[in-house]
Amino acid sequence: MADAHAHDVKTEVRGYIGVFFALAALTALTVFASYLDVSKTIHIVIAMFIAVVKGGLVCLYFMHLISEKKLIYWTLYLTAAFFAILMLLPMLAQADRLGH
Repeated sequence: MADAHAHDVKTEVRGYIGVFFALAALTALTVFASYLDVSKTIHIVIAMFIAVVKGGLVCLYFMHLISEKKLIYWTLYLTAAFFAILMLLPMLAQADRLGH
């Protein structure tokens, strides 16, 4: 039984190390993307995309959501949808103000 437990711990540690390297690579990608010669809007879109991927990795592995039930995922999706709506509201208000 101890061997099975040790194997499970080694597997989890290996996963954590993989996530660590993925987060480090995504951080390096964020720094690299900041030097691209594109508009500020594109910079923000790229940075937000990378941040969402990094946040997803942290939630899935370090908060152990990868092994949760479907109800947790639906709650997470609903939260993400509300977050997206709240992020869009100021943009729509600004667009409406510039249109008049």
